[in-house]
Amino acid sequence: MGKKVKKTRARPGGSAKRSVPDRSATARQGSRAATSDHEAPYHHGALRDALLEAAERVLEREGLAGLTLRAVAREAGVSHAAPTHHFGDLSGLVSDLAATGFRQFNAAMAAAGAPDMPYPGRALARAKAYVAYAQAHPGMYGLMFRTERLDYSRPSLCEAAEASFAALASAVAASRHEHIEQEALTLEQAAAIARAWSTVHGFTMLLLDGRLADVLKRLPEGTDVEALLEAMLKLTMGKPVGT
Repeated sequence: MGKKVKKTRARPGGSAKRSVPDRSATARQGSRAATSDHEAPYHHGALRDALLEAAERVLEREGLAGLTLRAVAREAGVSHAAPTHHFGDLSGLVSDLAATGFRQFNAAMAAAGAPDMPYPGRALARAKAYVAYAQAHPGMYGLMFRTERLDYSRPSLCEAAEASFAALASAVAASRHEHIEQEALTLEQAAAIARAWSTVHGFTMLLLDGRLADVLKRLPEGTDVEALLEAMLKLTMGKPVGT
């Protein structure tokens, strides 16, 4: 025998009773869907900046090996897709992060050495700012010079790195009392730029790697890194190339 079919009693007005969607529940679900990737609190541009800030925190805390798209998304509190949307891939993210580092670095250098400051004092101030930035941001500083991980076809990185080189060339030009055409260096100008850069960069890398600790402990008590840097620069400052 077939099953009895339960009849639906008509309500006053002639229509059968139907379930009515819970509009408040639907609204809540929609709200959750809109914020499921946690991007709602951010303006589009602000999210990109927030991701770069999160990436810098991850980099300084966990090193380059720990800097992944997922780690950055987790640090920023957004969906895993957010970094890909803004940077494309990990290379894009680390390249834009390095550009941020160069801009921070350039600002620190500019603040340290005013253009009207006499050459020796300006050079010392810039060198100290160089080392201080690296000490304060060792992960970022290391990333800025990891050329194999960076995409220099990205305009943000290319422009920031070029601005850093321009500032170095300008400082060297001031020390030599001559104009330097950045796109057409003489051999001596290139040598002077390379010497200035390698001197401070080499000192910085030795410092970050802990290789200067043994030298410092052999010095008179109270002699710090800054004093050692200043003494080293005074030995090389103003000497012509080849001496």
